[in-house]
Amino acid sequence: MTSSKTPRQVLMHSIAIAALTLSAGGYAVTAAAAGSDQPKPRILVLATGGTIASTGDARSAIGYNAGGVTGEQLTASVPGLDKLATIKAEQISNIGSQDMNSKVWYQLAARIKQAFERNEADGIVITHGTDTMEETAFFLDNVLATSQPVVLVGSMRPSTAVSADGPGNLYEAVEVAASAQSRNRGVLVVLNDTIHSPRWVTKTNTTSVQTFQNPNGGPLGYVDPASIRYLAAAPAGRKGPLAVPNAGLPRVDIVYAHADMDATQIDDAVRRDAKGIVLAGVGDGNASKAALDALEAAARKGIVVVRSSRVGAGFVNRNVEVSDDKTGFVVSYDLNPQKARVLTQLLIGNGVSAADKVQKAFDATY
Repeated sequence: MTSSKTPRQVLMHSIAIAALTLSAGGYAVTAAAAGSDQPKPRILVLATGGTIASTGDARSAIGYNAGGVTGEQLTASVPGLDKLATIKAEQISNIGSQDMNSKVWYQLAARIKQAFERNEADGIVITHGTDTMEETAFFLDNVLATSQPVVLVGSMRPSTAVSADGPGNLYEAVEVAASAQSRNRGVLVVLNDTIHSPRWVTKTNTTSVQTFQNPNGGPLGYVDPASIRYLAAAPAGRKGPLAVPNAGLPRVDIVYAHADMDATQIDDAVRRDAKGIVLAGVGDGNASKAALDALEAAARKGIVVVRSSRVGAGFVNRNVEVSDDKTGFVVSYDLNPQKARVLTQLLIGNGVSAADKVQKAFDATY
């Protein structure tokens, strides 16, 4: 008997059937079903360690050994991953992200550039600890010039926990990296069914699987069992990338404002030859008179001084409470201190150290 269904109806029926065929983790293999007659996307997984690659007591989500599982072991352990894409895993490092450093950042940037130039992959997924993921993502987003997806993913629970969130997060990260919708969006962060921008995302909770939030911008989209759903079209154009400084990233220190603050932190940063200082200020990037006086003195010596806020949400604007025009300070707008530090390092490393030019660069990312 000949079916009366249209080709689209047949396709949607196939997707619906696939959506009901759940993997052990409960994730619908919709991408493979929708494109079964097409070559599978090639996804390169670059593993760096973190909780997603950790081991511990299966009864607990604490007391684990970060970085105990290799990238190959991690990808092999996720049911259905091979149906989404052709997976290749490489180990860049195997560390907790509290130990993340610019050496690994440089290795990641170089390998990503190489993989795309050699047409080795259609998308890249980076497994990473959540503690400093936003900094790695922000660094890469500022130095990579590619239209192809680069996705960072991690977990809040070790891979051996009964309630491990890593397998589902990795599945969704590969799904996002394999999607044509993810092109021309820069670097992305995927965790807990949500797609984030490196600029806005930040870790907000020490243990919750919903730790990544976007206080100032909101998420870019979501991953649900049926599809990837972006909330807006990809931007028409992106700013040009900054070069990865050949001499390495210069020293930029973060000083934390608090009650009874004196100049000690700032004077110490100057003595240690910091090329930049980021103030994690109270409120709208403010600090005590003693601290502000010391920062102004540092700025007069040619040290780049950037005002950010310890608050966690909101904007630090020029000449509000503090006279930035008089003191020679730069403001970070919505960039938190750790991301303001990364951008300041990249700018100084690229020869941009005059306060007005640094401010223009912050303006351009705002």
